[in-house]
Amino acid sequence: MNTSAVVRIYCTSQSPDYDAPWQARVPSSSTGSGVVVASGQVLTGAHVVANSTFLQVQQVEDSTRYTARLIGVCHDADLALLEINDPRFAQGVEPAQFRGLPELRQRVSVVGFPVGGQEVSITEGIVSRIELQLYSHSWREMLAITVDAAINSGNSGGPVFADDKVIGLAFQSHQNAENVGEIVPTVLIERFLRGVEEGRCLDVPDLSIHVQTLENPTLRRSLGMNDEHQGVCVRRVEYGGSADGVLKPGDVLLELAGHNVANNGTVRLHGFRTSYRTLLGERFIGDELPVRVWRDGSELSTTIPLRAWTALAERHRHDVRPRYVLYAGIVFQPLSRDFLATWQKWWDKAPPEFLHAYHNGVRTEETHERVVVSRVLADELTVGYTGNDNELVDSVNGVRIRSLAHLAECIDAAEGQILICTSWKAQLVFDTAEVAARENDILARYRITAARSDVL
Repeated sequence: MNTSAVVRIYCTSQSPDYDAPWQARVPSSSTGSGVVVASGQVLTGAHVVANSTFLQVQQVEDSTRYTARLIGVCHDADLALLEINDPRFAQGVEPAQFRGLPELRQRVSVVGFPVGGQEVSITEGIVSRIELQLYSHSWREMLAITVDAAINSGNSGGPVFADDKVIGLAFQSHQNAENVGEIVPTVLIERFLRGVEEGRCLDVPDLSIHVQTLENPTLRRSLGMNDEHQGVCVRRVEYGGSADGVLKPGDVLLELAGHNVANNGTVRLHGFRTSYRTLLGERFIGDELPVRVWRDGSELSTTIPLRAWTALAERHRHDVRPRYVLYAGIVFQPLSRDFLATWQKWWDKAPPEFLHAYHNGVRTEETHERVVVSRVLADELTVGYTGNDNELVDSVNGVRIRSLAHLAECIDAAEGQILICTSWKAQLVFDTAEVAARENDILARYRITAARSDVL
């Protein structure tokens, strides 16, 4: 086992503050693990280096901390690649070798630097499962290897060996189960490293559709399918996603990239059965995905140009600043999981209206995202409006709002009086001339550097 390739990563990070989206939180420090995969290059987990401002890497047998820089990150698959320019780092280090998916019950060793000590740690276990799992860092479902070896804080990003070769990176454990950890498999790692080398967009594409399984025979007959057909039925298509304009509700996905889709939504891949969504994890944005579809009683073949994952409310975002608009002391931002996380136990404590839009909302041509009144700052302009925070914005001067950028456009176009209506029928009325006169005072009072985020 090539433990000399295992390194410790020191990260200083500064996360955005979605309670006050114009500022960042206090910097914090953390450690993780990684593995040398090429001369001067270290592979680790994206969550180990997320929102980083300064990175250092230390080898097992070296007390020196080498400054590193991030050269590639895929938050969807929780992978990151660091580069160390100091030539001393590469001396005497043999990069780790990879192998394909392991066998079930194969013995593995998790190597890294968990909390509680300074030396490298090795824990052992066996492979218990290989299937789609929810990645807590990105809130995306990706292929993962489940092992019963201990994966503790600090182990993240460290290699997992089988037969002296790396089968993946440790990235998360289950809090409600004993010794159940997850590993990013080499099929995702190889795609990531190839993407960095080729300069590809590293985000993992998605079909951005909602489907229903077809295990019920009566349901299959109602769609005109015979016993030879198997697949899943498309229920909804997200506007702007990969399948938009190609698939439509009522279509049945029979085959993806040459793999037959079963009635329970699985395909045969890498020698085992897994969700059809696993196929997306090995492809890039811009690739063409061949599909075979059952539509209106007949089969048709077409291709889907793969795009980034699209939804009404964003899931986790990293290494980017929050988007916001401040107008007349009202702070607007898009509904997202990061904003919902400002509530402790957000899945239970956040406003039900927000949770419904997050879990069940669908992106349409009329509504690209929902905009939230996230905060009402005290000012003479907002007297009487302070109880109208945490509501969704419906319209500005009678125009239904599609997105935060659209909200900014409507505000800029307003003259005289401006009326902002919320989903709870609140009416926020302002005089545009008064707002313009008060803007600098409001910014100065609350130490806000800009009335809008950079992207707006």
